[in-house]
Amino acid sequence: MSATNEYRGSCLCGAVSLTIKADDQDVGACHCNMCQTWGGGPLLALESIKEVKIDGENEVTVFQSSDWAERGFCRQCGTHLFYRLQDGNHYAIPVGLVDSSGPWNFTTQIFIDEKPSFYDFANQTRNMTGHEVFEAFAGSADKDKGGNV
Repeated sequence: MSATNEYRGSCLCGAVSLTIKADDQDVGACHCNMCQTWGGGPLLALESIKEVKIDGENEVTVFQSSDWAERGFCRQCGTHLFYRLQDGNHYAIPVGLVDSSGPWNFTTQIFIDEKPSFYDFANQTRNMTGHEVFEAFAGSADKDKGGNV
């Protein structure tokens, strides 16, 4: 079992900072249509988050992006801070937000069936369709709503 790693990061303007604890250094890519709209491409995120501490929480705006999830961003500079399930038991933190270049491991791509054809990653990863993601998170999301994570 790996040790918990602690990372720190902040938004572009410095109004919001995060301290996160993660079980591993795995990075996943989400290719869902909403992540593409949110950030102009796939979301590359740390997902084995155990704990998130947010300083400057009064500068965080949260947008409910689906019936089960929300996305947080700095209301001053717009930096994307997190994607989380509304029940708070799962966070995805953009890997570029943390101050460590860490020995990241690119391990998983989700919503691979919504990935545009104009790019491909060369890494060997576990690839999951939207349907497979909803099956894995059964109970956390409505399986009939594809792409609205």
